[in-house]
Amino acid sequence: MSTAYTGIKHRLSLSQIINMSVGFFGIQFGWDLQRANMGRIYENLGANPDEIPLLFLAAPLTGLIVQPIIGYLSDRTWHPRWGRRRPYFMFGAIFSSIALIFMPHSSALWMAAGLLWILDVCGNIAMEPFRAFVTDKLPDSQINRGFIMQSLMIGLGGSIASALPWLMRNVFSLSNTAEQGSIPENVKWSFYIGSFFFLSSVLYTVFTTKEYPPSDVGFKDKVRESNKGFGGGAREILHALMNMPKRMKIVSLVQFFTWPGLFLMWFYYTTAVAVNVFGGKDGNDPVYAEGADFGSLTLAYYSVITFLFALVLPFIADKLGRKLTHALCLICGAIGMISVSWVENKYMLFASMTGVGIAWASILSMPYAMLSGVLPKDKVGIYMGIFNFFIVLPEIIASLGFGWLMRNVLNNDRLLAVQIGGVLMIVAALICYIFIREKRNEFVDEDLSTELSIEEKRSV
Repeated sequence: MSTAYTGIKHRLSLSQIINMSVGFFGIQFGWDLQRANMGRIYENLGANPDEIPLLFLAAPLTGLIVQPIIGYLSDRTWHPRWGRRRPYFMFGAIFSSIALIFMPHSSALWMAAGLLWILDVCGNIAMEPFRAFVTDKLPDSQINRGFIMQSLMIGLGGSIASALPWLMRNVFSLSNTAEQGSIPENVKWSFYIGSFFFLSSVLYTVFTTKEYPPSDVGFKDKVRESNKGFGGGAREILHALMNMPKRMKIVSLVQFFTWPGLFLMWFYYTTAVAVNVFGGKDGNDPVYAEGADFGSLTLAYYSVITFLFALVLPFIADKLGRKLTHALCLICGAIGMISVSWVENKYMLFASMTGVGIAWASILSMPYAMLSGVLPKDKVGIYMGIFNFFIVLPEIIASLGFGWLMRNVLNNDRLLAVQIGGVLMIVAALICYIFIREKRNEFVDEDLSTELSIEEKRSV
């Protein structure tokens, strides 16, 4: 496309929507590899359970800083060949893939934590513009389909990534145990494969998808504004933060209570299965290794549920409305996490993870769908970055404070930590159902409607 974008977005075919979403398959592949295995890697390198949250601190701190900056910059980027968002996809994917290769060769906690920080910086650079990419490319009538397709790719990527250690052990007979200070071979090869899929998937989207050129008006104004330097950009991000639409404030609060539950599960679930369900001791114990592999397999299963449930989620949301759908899905996730403590037979974990998979499908799409029509079209990147504040802030709080709670209150019981995550998800569901006002089949948020009516009165 060589002419300036006139503001009209054409409906895309299913294959075009798939092409623009494949990159998220690779990005999620990288995220789920670290979520399923970093706790295990840290414990193999000598970390205690109460130290795990602090070692995960790099990820939320990175997101808090990087995501709004990348959103701000990508709103102001345009290259005739590479477009607006795609340069960030490609740069982030290249360096994330390098970090994934080096991660399983960590010889000390500081090295693993440092590589996780690099992985999270570059992963955020690749991921953050993908949400704005959907809004850029699709007309309002296809926004839900775009986010649901991302959920499908996330579920597919996450299921394969989480299952890789188990597959490497049971299909390719790679060792799943290692001496203290080393990483098992099945985990190493999982990260190598993840590096390949991360890079190749993102490059597929980069080379098969085009972007609309910016309109001459508006884009030039934004570029002119960006010439004010770091201070100007910081002021614009702060202004956007202080002037969030009402709907966004409530959905952000829902996110604030949803994501700690997920983080606690990712911190402790795999090792909780190894210790509490299988009765293992540490990374040298074959029983512990078997339990950790099985825990990763059940995480893969919940990603499969996410993939399948995403296929029917739009129809459920059409019938029940977005807020009720999301609240019910969060309740399913909470029951799944809390029920892990009731498990006596390891196969019951699949039932628990079914609930988590249903919740995850909704978490990946419904909050963004509830924001459709609220965000100013020329600041989608910034607002998507700010929206992610309410994902990373609770993780920062959990990383800084939950170690003390584990050590002094929970007696380092990983299973209790997962249950607390379920309780927080119930709180999120209640906030969603009680405080979000929604009209059936709404396409324009009432905050935006109010703004439009004010502008119409002014024009008259």
